[in-house]
Amino acid sequence: MSSMITTTAWVRRGVAAQFPTKYEIDEEEMGRISKLARMQLEDAQEDLNAAQEGQAEQDTAMDEDEDHKNGGVSVAGQDATENDSGKQATKDDDDALKEFDLEHYDSDEKDEEGEKVTMFGNVKSLAYHQPNEADPYLVIPEEEDDEEREELQILPSDNLILAGKLEDEVAHLEVYVYEDHADNMYVHHDIMLPAIPLCLEWLDIPVGKNTEGREQGNFVAVGTMEPDIEIWDLDVVDSMYPNAILGQGGQPETKKKSKKKKPKANDEYHIDSVLGLAANRHHRNLLASASADRTVKLWDLNTTSCAKSYSHHTDKVCALDWHPKESTALLTGSYDRTVVAADMRAPDAQARWGVDADVETVRWDPHDPNYFYVTTDGGMVYRYDVRNIPATPAESKPVWSLQAHDSSVSSFDINSSIPGFLVTGSTDKQVKLWNVEDNKPSLVVSRKFDVGKVFSTSFAPDSEVSFRLAIAGSKGVVQIWDASTNGAVRRTFVSRMPDLAGEVPERTIGMPADNDDSDDDDAEDGAGPDVPGPDGWESMDED
Repeated sequence: MSSMITTTAWVRRGVAAQFPTKYEIDEEEMGRISKLARMQLEDAQEDLNAAQEGQAEQDTAMDEDEDHKNGGVSVAGQDATENDSGKQATKDDDDALKEFDLEHYDSDEKDEEGEKVTMFGNVKSLAYHQPNEADPYLVIPEEEDDEEREELQILPSDNLILAGKLEDEVAHLEVYVYEDHADNMYVHHDIMLPAIPLCLEWLDIPVGKNTEGREQGNFVAVGTMEPDIEIWDLDVVDSMYPNAILGQGGQPETKKKSKKKKPKANDEYHIDSVLGLAANRHHRNLLASASADRTVKLWDLNTTSCAKSYSHHTDKVCALDWHPKESTALLTGSYDRTVVAADMRAPDAQARWGVDADVETVRWDPHDPNYFYVTTDGGMVYRYDVRNIPATPAESKPVWSLQAHDSSVSSFDINSSIPGFLVTGSTDKQVKLWNVEDNKPSLVVSRKFDVGKVFSTSFAPDSEVSFRLAIAGSKGVVQIWDASTNGAVRRTFVSRMPDLAGEVPERTIGMPADNDDSDDDDAEDGAGPDVPGPDGWESMDED
């Protein structure tokens, strides 16, 4: 069974509903689902008809060509053979049905006690109940209800970890509960997705249907290989349909009209894969998205419509991050090998930096927002001063640059508790922790985990567990590494975190870590395999 996890996201403690609700379909929802299903069936029928017409034309052309080769000789003999084959198939079907003797299913055959035997068994075995009495077979006993409710319970001390997964060509979002105190992690529920998930962003604002009166929310925005962005309520289990869809899919009528024509880049919705998402924590109703259609879009979550569209780049836009203090400043990175910082209120006033390979991730430094980081497909990590704007991208000068990996730096994060504590993950299957204090980057530890090529490494958002790292990749598993239990980490950061004094057993939760090629005190970086560039999704398959 092949699977991979392409993206993960943490949900901080205490925001998830303690007892998530089970999804229930009302008449209005059933009508909406039926309408969407009908439209999808109509689209599928149109595609099938078009394919059949194309096949018929191809068959006709092949028959004409065959007649020409045979000198116009009739193929009646061949038709007769085909008819004989059809009769044989029908006979085989009839023989198979005889086994069930369906012709006599209602006969008056009797059992040993003389009772009539029917296809549905003895009617005496049926249970009856009065017209106003609850059917005991359809009512869940109270104790079972309580047991199911307890199984769904999420404690205020638990984190959620969201993982976008592709398993045997089926895309879904797995919602894990992480119990740090119990060294335990398990899948709480999952959500079906329309295509390979590429990015996730947790939202604290209620979005879409059935959110009246709610001020806080526990939602997730999902970007996939499809151009639409789906938003799901994480406090509802077994949902069949997202709370909202940002994009053309949110207006089915528009989608139906434009189905015949391939849409062009526009100011209302994306037309290609969504590669990055960033929620604005100051203006909670704003969500930014980056797309392979070369645009960045700003969505108003109150109306689920596109408020602005920006074209700062000449190639796919793959990463973006809101400034921690300046609420309207957005950082974007692209395969055009540039990074742009712009005020979304005046997008023409922008600063641009250049790098030597396709951009993978961009991040503002939360501890000093005058600086930002860029990682690339060439294995590099750069730190830039936003106040040092180059005249041209080619003249960009980073504060420092670091060859972190030999392959693409596919994931990157900054510890929220300790300034200068970074993590990088790569398609070379390695996870590395760095100390960049005083602008002097040094490797703390390099480890290999049994997750395959690493696509996601992220620190937990809560200060109590800020050393916990979620690591996932091409093997389709998530591992949690408590970096505070690593000897090299403790020795490096003990001066800033006195609680790290002393040695403790190292702690990893999930599948066993593969440490054969790693050493806590080793600053050597192992070479990774060559892989295609970021356009080649086939590179995600495990070697």
